[in-house]
Amino acid sequence: MADKVNVLLYGLGAIGSFYAFILHRSDRVRLTVVARSNHDAVVKDGIFIDSKIHGQHRFHPDQVIRSPSETAGQHFDYIVCTHKAVDPHGAIIPLDPVVDAKTTIVVLQNGVGNEDPFRERFPGVTIISGVVWVGASQSSPGIVQHTDAENTELGLFPNPSLPTDLEETRLEGFTSLLKQGKTPFRTIPTIQAARWEKVVWNVAWNAITTLTDQDVSGWLDSSPEAEGYTKELMREVIAVAASCGVLLKHGLEEELLARARELTRTGVLRTSMQADREAGRKMEIEVILGTPVRKGRGAGVGIPRLESLYVLLLAVNKRLL
Repeated sequence: MADKVNVLLYGLGAIGSFYAFILHRSDRVRLTVVARSNHDAVVKDGIFIDSKIHGQHRFHPDQVIRSPSETAGQHFDYIVCTHKAVDPHGAIIPLDPVVDAKTTIVVLQNGVGNEDPFRERFPGVTIISGVVWVGASQSSPGIVQHTDAENTELGLFPNPSLPTDLEETRLEGFTSLLKQGKTPFRTIPTIQAARWEKVVWNVAWNAITTLTDQDVSGWLDSSPEAEGYTKELMREVIAVAASCGVLLKHGLEEELLARARELTRTGVLRTSMQADREAGRKMEIEVILGTPVRKGRGAGVGIPRLESLYVLLLAVNKRLL
C-alpha cells in the first residue's frame, strides 16, 4: 500500500458522497469515509450514485467508520472536509487523532472564514480551500442523485510556516486525484474571491428559499419586487467583500441572477439550507450569513437586507433545535 494515497473523507452527506465517488475512481486512493446517519446503509450496500453526467454507480469505500478516532495513529495524506459547517470549531475536534505534520486538509464547505478554525487548531498543516458547485441530494441513506451541475474551484490558504513549493506540491497532488476521478476543476490564486462569489449566491438563494418556502423560480415569479430585492441583497454582500479587500467582478449580481434563471429552465432549483430546514437539521447560517454580517457591521457597510435575513433565520434555526 506504499504507493497509495490515503484519504479520509469527513462528512458523508450528498456532497461528501459525490466526492467519495470521484476519489474512489482513482486507483491510487485508499478511501476511508466517516459516516453517521447513513453508516449502516453504506457498510451494507455501499454508496449508490445516480448522476446525469456519470451514470449510475454503486461502490464501496475501503473503510467506513463512525469517528476518526477509529483510525487513530493512521496517517492520512489528505483529509477532505465535506461536513456541514454548522459548528465550525466543535465539529473539527474529532479530527485531532488523525491530523499530523504531513496532513493536508481540504475544506469543501459553503461559507467564508471556514479555514480559520482549521488553522487555529492545526497550525502546522497545509490547507486547501475549495468552492463547490455541485448539485447533489441524498434521497435516502447511501442513495445520492447528482444533477448536471459539477465544478470545483481550489486554492491554497497559505501557511506562512511552510515552504510555498511544498504547499503547491500538495495542491497538485490533490488535483491529480480529481483529474483521475474525471471531474472538472480549476485551481485559482484568488480562492477567497471565489468563496465570496459563492456566498453572494448562497445568501440570496439559500436564505430566501428557506424563509419563503419557495424554489428559486417561484420566488422570482412571486412579485415584481422579487428580482430587484434579490439584486440589492447581492450588492450588499458584494460591498462587504470589498470592505474585506476582496473585489468581485462588476455586474456579478446580474450574472448570478442569469445563471439561476438558466438553471430553473431545466428543473426546479432548491437549496441545501431549504432541505436542512425541511428535515429539521441545523442550518449553515453563521458561515453563510453571520460572518458577512459581522464583517459588514465592523466595516460600517449598510446591510439592512442581509441583517434582516440573518436575524430571521436565527429564529427559524432556534425553533428547529
